[in-house]
Amino acid sequence: QVRLVESGGGLVQAGGSLRLSCAASGRTFSSYAMAWFRQAPGKEREFVGAINWSGGRTRYADSVKGRFTISRDNVENMVYLQMNSLKPEDTAVYYCAATTGYSGAAYVQNYDTWGQGTQVTVSS
Repeated sequence: QVRLVESGGGLVQAGGSLRLSCAASGRTFSSYAMAWFRQAPGKEREFVGAINWSGGRTRYADSVKGRFTISRDNVENMVYLQMNSLKPEDTAVYYCAATTGYSGAAYVQNYDTWGQGTQVTVSS
């Protein structure tokens, strides 16, 4: 089992950048596909981006494609989300999640391990 702790959220102006970090504990981290989801007030949790166990494959939600980049470091047990050109509609709590299979990586129901979340607020 892996435990996840997110950090790096905050308040930023529209057009700015933030980098979120997710620290994972557990010796099997490199066997997990990892993802970022987000949840805005009154809305369902939605997929942002995912990365496979090796880092060689990634996928993104259309709403963030070209602006966000997910990466991982299997030596340091870290996952990152670089967010550029932020928009007010990116405001949400961002969650890191782990799953054993990459094929269903965009679906929230495929994840059973979650972090506590970190708040990102983008002002206009």
